[in-house]
Amino acid sequence: MRLYHNPRCSKSRQAVTLLTESGADFEDYRYLSEGIHSDDIEILSSLPGILRRKDVIGSFDFGNLDSGAIKELLLEQPKCLERPVLVFNGKAVIGRPPEKILEFLHHQ
Repeated sequence: MRLYHNPRCSKSRQAVTLLTESGADFEDYRYLSEGIHSDDIEILSSLPGILRRKDVIGSFDFGNLDSGAIKELLLEQPKCLERPVLVFNGKAVIGRPPEKILEFLHHQ
């Protein structure tokens, strides 16, 4: 279980707290320094709402981006990944609000 985490983001910090308090064993993955993990790029690129549009450098027609273009953006500009994101058992959820992460885990 891998949590894409930015310690400067309050929602991301809340997700870490929720997972820690629930006793979940997870990897605190710092995607800004590590990039997008190769095991997760397929699932992340297909997740609706995965791009933080305001953090994307360049102009893109977001309505027409396919998963391949999203994958390229995430790999080239990891900062544009929405956060926090939990990846577990071949699925992922954006933790906005952070409680969505616990809901996701309860349904796995």
